[in-house]
Amino acid sequence: MPFARINGVTHHYALAGPAGAPAVAFVNSLGTDFRIWDQVAAEVAKDHRVLLYDKRGHGLSGIGATPYAMETLTADLAGLMDHAGLRDPVICGVSVGGMIAQQLSTTRPDLVRALVLCDTLARFGDPQMWLDRVAKIEAGGLAAIVDGMMQRWFGPGFHERSAVALDGYRNMFLRQPAEGYIATCFALRDADLTPLLARIAVPTVVVVGADDGASPPDKVEAFARAIPGARFELLPDCGHIPSVEQPQRLTAILRSFLSQVASERVSHAHP
Repeated sequence: MPFARINGVTHHYALAGPAGAPAVAFVNSLGTDFRIWDQVAAEVAKDHRVLLYDKRGHGLSGIGATPYAMETLTADLAGLMDHAGLRDPVICGVSVGGMIAQQLSTTRPDLVRALVLCDTLARFGDPQMWLDRVAKIEAGGLAAIVDGMMQRWFGPGFHERSAVALDGYRNMFLRQPAEGYIATCFALRDADLTPLLARIAVPTVVVVGADDGASPPDKVEAFARAIPGARFELLPDCGHIPSVEQPQRLTAILRSFLSQVASERVSHAHP
């Protein structure tokens, strides 16, 4: 298992796919680790260099100083990309991972070739919502909110047909460090990236599950319209984490988009 010290915190990461191939970096959501991308990343890594990692405070990565800010989480990704030797990757982020991707594309556009923004927004909820969630965790641990999170994460179809997998993702959530989860909640409380959206100048596709309980599809569609030239994709029978519920459909969207990005790269290089 590779680890790297980035901005004073040990980060767990993985690299797959041919060295020197066009790169894709995946960024996971709040309360998960990079295993949520397993099925999609395995397909993409057949002909792309793939970076997966656990955000600080998640999975096997360290926690570091708390609370977090979105700028810190974004700097971690930039530092890890440098460490892994990734140049000009497509960034594919879900939820808070999508916010990290948004911020990186506007503060360090030299590092980002294109964006795949899954089930994300420029702002999630309001400050009081995050303070209420933190209070519940401080009183009863992550177990106090896990049932609600599973309802927000996964659509009714997944609950009906995938009880064993649902139990596994419940375990993933419960085994994240509560301190890291809370620290990320404060980053989300304070982050409003709305002013940045008009500055996103790379090819972008925005994806959302039709049954998403955390980032409602109508809000995500409006978010997509605020990004110049962004394409919007709605996934039926899918909640907040499409790489888990609809990996084949998400992979098809991602592969089509990567082909488009590669074609644009060639056309720009050979006018």
